[in-house]
Amino acid sequence: MIQRILFHPYAIALLFIVNLAGTIYGYYWYGYQLKQTPLIFLPFVPDSPTASLFFTLFLFCLLLRKTVPTIEALAFTTLIKYGVWAVVMNVLTLIVEGELNWQGYMLIASHGAMALQAVLYRSLYSFRLKHLTIAGIWLLHNEIIDYVYGMMPVYRSLADYQEHIGYFTFWLSIAVLLLAYQMVVKNQKQSQLN
Repeated sequence: MIQRILFHPYAIALLFIVNLAGTIYGYYWYGYQLKQTPLIFLPFVPDSPTASLFFTLFLFCLLLRKTVPTIEALAFTTLIKYGVWAVVMNVLTLIVEGELNWQGYMLIASHGAMALQAVLYRSLYSFRLKHLTIAGIWLLHNEIIDYVYGMMPVYRSLADYQEHIGYFTFWLSIAVLLLAYQMVVKNQKQSQLN
């Protein structure tokens, strides 16, 4: 019943519109940081809007009844990684500062929803290990850009914890890749055997 509603073309179209609007707003949100970002790093700085862009492209192709396995792998992994990451960073901000502004709570809700939608639509993904490998390279390359070249999102109250955040983020990427393998790639292999 829930899948019938979630997978209905109208629901997918609505989700496409919501994600497109969120993507546009996300790039706007990053505007200040993007103005200060060297051109070579621009594709790797706005993490969350790029994740929702991948999912928006996936939804668009789904409406056209086309599969785009590399985009699917990028959507699944980046939505979960940056969704969970932003929730954790905002909860840490709340712990460190003792309070969180309305934007922090909005980020928790919206990024939590990003991760959730990646999981809810997992049965529609067609990516395989080779596509997941490309997504893994993207995720880990992004870690280098963020924590070696200093392009990570700015959380002023967490500035003293950057090394710990970088370490956490690396292992979050690994966990997301393992989850993607378990939930999609391995699941497809088992489906083909049955």
